[in-house]
Amino acid sequence: MSRGGDSPRITPSEPALRIILRRLREIMAEPSDGQSRLDRIVRQIAGLMVAEVCSIYLKRQDGSLELFATEGLNPGAVHNTFMKRGEGLVGRCAELAVPINEPDAQNHPAFSYRPETGEEIYHSFLAVPILRGGDVLGVLTVQNKTPKEYSDEDVEVLQTTAMVLAEHLVSGAVPGANTGAEYNRTLGHVIRGQPLSEGLALGHVVLHEARIVVTELESKDPDEENRRLEAAVEELKASIDEMLEQGELAATGEHRDVLEAYRMFAHDRGWLRRMKEAIKRGMTAEAAVERAQNDTRARMLRQSDSYWRERLRDLDELSDRLLRILSGRPRAHVGAANLLHDTVLVARTMGAADLLDYDRSRLRGLVLEDSGGQSHVAIVAKALGIAAVGNARGIMERVDQGNPIIVDAESGEVHIRPSSEVIGAYGDKARFQARRHRKYRALRDRPALTKDGQRIELHINAGLLMDVPHLGESGADGIGLFRTELQFMISATLPRLERQIQMYRAVVAEAGQKPVVFRTLDVGGDKVLPYLRQPQEENPALGWRAIRLGLDRPGLLRTQVRALLRATSGVELRLLLPMVTAVGEVDMARALIDRELDLLQKRAMPGPTKVLLGVMIEVPSLLYELDALMPRIDFVSVGSNDLLQYFFAADRNNTRVAARYDALSAAPLRALAAIVDAARQHGRPLSLCGEMASRPLEAMALIGLGYRSISMAPASVGPVKSMILSLDAGELQRWLRATIHTAEGNVRPQLKRYAEEHGVEI
Repeated sequence: MSRGGDSPRITPSEPALRIILRRLREIMAEPSDGQSRLDRIVRQIAGLMVAEVCSIYLKRQDGSLELFATEGLNPGAVHNTFMKRGEGLVGRCAELAVPINEPDAQNHPAFSYRPETGEEIYHSFLAVPILRGGDVLGVLTVQNKTPKEYSDEDVEVLQTTAMVLAEHLVSGAVPGANTGAEYNRTLGHVIRGQPLSEGLALGHVVLHEARIVVTELESKDPDEENRRLEAAVEELKASIDEMLEQGELAATGEHRDVLEAYRMFAHDRGWLRRMKEAIKRGMTAEAAVERAQNDTRARMLRQSDSYWRERLRDLDELSDRLLRILSGRPRAHVGAANLLHDTVLVARTMGAADLLDYDRSRLRGLVLEDSGGQSHVAIVAKALGIAAVGNARGIMERVDQGNPIIVDAESGEVHIRPSSEVIGAYGDKARFQARRHRKYRALRDRPALTKDGQRIELHINAGLLMDVPHLGESGADGIGLFRTELQFMISATLPRLERQIQMYRAVVAEAGQKPVVFRTLDVGGDKVLPYLRQPQEENPALGWRAIRLGLDRPGLLRTQVRALLRATSGVELRLLLPMVTAVGEVDMARALIDRELDLLQKRAMPGPTKVLLGVMIEVPSLLYELDALMPRIDFVSVGSNDLLQYFFAADRNNTRVAARYDALSAAPLRALAAIVDAARQHGRPLSLCGEMASRPLEAMALIGLGYRSISMAPASVGPVKSMILSLDAGELQRWLRATIHTAEGNVRPQLKRYAEEHGVEI
């Protein structure tokens, strides 16, 4: 068949697509090496697409792309042509994970000329990403001399071919291809991720949802595949409806809310339409589900809005459930009887409520491929004291059910199938940590008194009712920050007044005599409510969020305040306003609260004995209004996570910059000291909540600055208390105050030396 640019071409009808799939399968079944197969594949595609060039670029370990096979370009360029991440049209296709269709590639501003390839004579260019589970493994391209835009049918043919090629690559058939296949699944491997919840776990892998591998892509009877898909979707919907009707789940609001969100996604017509379209083009129902998942996942990953990142969890969960139904494999039950006694849960991504489904007595650790330190599941893992690592890229492609695994959530390392020597070393470390934890438990009922007799209040951060029992377990003095937005974020609909009252009342009752500080709704930025319409913002962290949203939507804030006033009947209500930027916002919020109090009294309804209003200092501008702020409030709390983020102009969720700046640098410590001085001058109680308070060395620095109340994850109370008992606070304060006013840059090394020289346990 001629492959001239103006020659007639095969129309990619359903039979033609099946011919392509069949030929590719025949090539892959041949007893030849991986490189020979790739060479035959590009020749076949070039012939079927009537293209003068067909090339395969595969991703390398460093993220760059290497030319692995070509028909039409200079053969000497194979394995000698490399494209940096995002470089050229090929790199652009890989980075964006979308097809690139250019009628005249030479004149495109992103075109990158490579003289060794001899591609300067070709104009039309079509590239599609080679996707597997939403991850880009490489790029498949075709080119012609004649300038033209490839048709939608051409794009569809190439995408289908790329899907088949992805399965070939992950089988390990192509040596040197960075797809995870080059790691022998019987050998050990180490993945480095981001610590989410400190700790150490030795155990065996339990896959949150063992991945269904789709092996049959070609459909023999599209009508039958369509019927199978429709039946499976109906069964999926029915299973979710059935779970929602169970009394146990109905009584547990968090689980029900998650299932409601799944049900909304399951009924999405666009999702079903995309799968049916794939079946029409010759795919099996299973392949259609995976194709829709890959394409949708790639689009979602390009969105900066965290709402779409959260929806990825719904997409993956539903797609996996649907594949299980189609394959006749029911979803694995996660009760105690089905879990190993030393379970380390491994998942691509997971929601907080999903984690709560598991028997926590058997959970040792958690590893997530796609989750950051500020995710909901990370917060829950900290509360449960589970060693957790996130952003463990490629973990799902490298582990099997039951593999031995070690999670070092201090360094962020995950050891898959470790050697006996590694297991022995970590076993010693685990036994040492167990002895330390027994020591912390023994300290539970001891007050946090420094060696010079100064009392430090240790509080915990919470956000769900299940967090509150950690008060007694940790020996904390109270809840320094209750994040009320978590209830809103896991709900499929806006929680009504009575439901909020019930939740807050249960928290107060569970806390007993210990104080609880309720923070008003802090949404926006990286915390999006799916049912609350919000504008698209280029910089959501700097946009319409927290108290700004509450004051602009007074009905939302007023309902929450009303619920809190009624829920704290007969006790003191401590109310904290998030992300205050100017003192005028405090006045507006105070007026709204006073109106709700007046309304409560007019209706002769019981309310709190006292309302204490506090402000979170998270925005640097407030540092210059402290004298105006303090008289307007009853207490103040520093939100160290956001304050440092804005202080350094560094997104705490961006791994490229988050670790670039140290909280224990002189400049932020001076700012924190200024807040201590202002609070003391005006006689206002001061606390700090955030990651700084959760680590002994950082907590030591806070005490040295003058903080006497800090709030942290429950698992951090023991280590921080142990540090406090070994510390002379007055001596440290004199030294640190002098040090930060003369030091330049990072003072962490000096703090570590001080701790070593003075016997402080950090």
